[in-house]
Amino acid sequence: MRLKKLYTSREVAALTGLSARQLQWWHTRRLFVPSVAPYKTEAGGFTERRYTPVELLELMVLADLRRRGFSIPTIRRLLDALRSRFKVRLFEAIEGGGPLTLFIDGNQIFARTQSGELYNVLENPTQPLLMVGQDLKLRQLVAREQRGAAKRRSRKVKAQSRSVKPSSE
Repeated sequence: MRLKKLYTSREVAALTGLSARQLQWWHTRRLFVPSVAPYKTEAGGFTERRYTPVELLELMVLADLRRRGFSIPTIRRLLDALRSRFKVRLFEAIEGGGPLTLFIDGNQIFARTQSGELYNVLENPTQPLLMVGQDLKLRQLVAREQRGAAKRRSRKVKAQSRSVKPSSE
């Protein structure tokens, strides 16, 4: 993937597997606001949302969490906990690039600080976990490009359009 200064919502949708409608919904509900919001043009239309490379990586992680079954309220709790409790953006907590590293075990998200403390971000982000003889199977949360999402979607639309037969009048 070649980095650009800004990505359109169409490009983000193709790279993450999220739909343009999901991105619009997330923006209007203030779950994830793009750097460049759409605005009304003189012609009466609207411009497209634009996202930075950092936002694209964050959206890749959020899209992966949605595919894993995490709900929108859970994702909101994650983002809120990262901002309020740990004072970091999601980008700073993925792939070991910041003061915090996020891990997932299937249905929970954990944060490990640089000092080694482990927190359950969704249940109680203020209380470090006491680990005694437990072997958690954790996987580091990373940004992944959704390969072929746009192709699968276009194939699905083509298949649907073929199955709709024109009415003979």
